[in-house]
Amino acid sequence: MWDHVTIRASDRAASRAFYELALAELGFEITTAGGHFDEWWDFSTSEARPDRPVTRGLHLAFVAQSREAVDAWWQALSRAGYRDDGAPGLRAQYSPEYYGAFVLDPDGNSVEAVHSGERKTGENRIDHMWIRIRDLDASKRFYETVAPFGDFCLGAEVEDRAHFKARNRSFAVVADMPITEHVHLAFPAPDNATVDAFHRVLREAGYRDNGAPGERSEYHRGYYGAFVLDPDGNNVELVCHNRED
Repeated sequence: MWDHVTIRASDRAASRAFYELALAELGFEITTAGGHFDEWWDFSTSEARPDRPVTRGLHLAFVAQSREAVDAWWQALSRAGYRDDGAPGLRAQYSPEYYGAFVLDPDGNSVEAVHSGERKTGENRIDHMWIRIRDLDASKRFYETVAPFGDFCLGAEVEDRAHFKARNRSFAVVADMPITEHVHLAFPAPDNATVDAFHRVLREAGYRDNGAPGERSEYHRGYYGAFVLDPDGNNVELVCHNRED
């Protein structure tokens, strides 16, 4: 589902220490370190700055391959002094085999390790996210407009949230306070033309521009992306990696 998800940290070193431990416990080693960001495959952290404030209010769940891995993850984070946000256990309100544990990162975002009864393969390390929003109808319309370009679709809906899915990954927009602030979501595109169309259609629908289509060679040659803001100001991108030479 995601090309990458980026959060901004008030203290990059503290954030890296947290996520390096949290992700290593699940078998995910850091893939890029230093420069402007630290990255673990489809997830990255970067230092906040005045024009890119701290990410808060996000719920982010990473894939665990067994219940035992969830238990070990929670114990390791707890021993390291990170704040508990929910001990390991079944959460049958989500599904009969849903087994998760929760801690808070240094900026108070809720981070989970989850096993849903089956091994998940592929490049995504993120299992799902919950993004808290002000207006459910407005957010649902926005992400339904993005969905054809990002190759995901609207799934289940309940009174206070809407779930979007692609294969065995998902995210939900949830009508709750405090809202999620300043998260960056990037979805993959097959070609530059899809990026162009995404930006045009979202702008014509009245959504705020946050970066016109173009190559961002500061990331790598052939990184072609465009950006818009969702109704709560989160930065949403469509990106095509058309070459990496």
